[in-house]
Amino acid sequence: MPTLLLSARQTDDAQSLWRACIALKWEVVRVHGWHVPTIPPEDVAVYGEPLFADHLAQTLGLKLQAPSLDWLPKLASIWRGRDVRLTTLAEARHILTRVFIKPADEKCFDAKVYSSGADLPAPGPLPENLAVLIQEIVEWKTEFRCFILKRKVVTLSPYWRDGRLAKAEDGTWPATDEELAAAKEFSERVLSDVSVEFPTAVVMDVGMMGNGNWAVIESNAAFSSGMYGCDAEKVLPLLLHACREN
Repeated sequence: MPTLLLSARQTDDAQSLWRACIALKWEVVRVHGWHVPTIPPEDVAVYGEPLFADHLAQTLGLKLQAPSLDWLPKLASIWRGRDVRLTTLAEARHILTRVFIKPADEKCFDAKVYSSGADLPAPGPLPENLAVLIQEIVEWKTEFRCFILKRKVVTLSPYWRDGRLAKAEDGTWPATDEELAAAKEFSERVLSDVSVEFPTAVVMDVGMMGNGNWAVIESNAAFSSGMYGCDAEKVLPLLLHACREN
């Protein structure tokens, strides 16, 4: 029987996955104080913050799947829809123009539009060789999260709409059938491009820009990505694969 390991942190996503485990007759274990339970790793799935997931993986001998730091810059421009390049924090400080800058890996500083590189966090706490992504500024009308297993979209949800969270007052993440179909159709076109590398289990965010074109926003590890309105029962099997090598 598969077992899902969750961090002690209480979140809506963790609760949704807990209920999904009950429905699918999975075991679920809350890990407290970084103490990893003695459990065979063969049927373990992990969900939680990156540091938590890395700790579990190292302890249990699992291999977590995640896209490479240069995945987005290497993606063909037809799918990106904008200029993106990978550099270091030190190099980014010399940028003189207004651009969107974000850490390439963990969220160690705010991902946002900076007037110039001079507005980045002051030197000191962060390593100057930290990998960062420099992106052309574009307007996103709607943004969708897609959970992907074996290059197939298994569940998706809107998460951002017109500059704000796409969550309704009743807790749902509404989208029209046409929006969902368009997001899935674009995602599947990207997934069908054999030149694009994907882990077996991964998350890809796509969105419609202000000009009406669709583009890939980014790709992230499935084991630490928020689910928004995605189907937790469909996410669970994907999490099993996210803890295994391709």
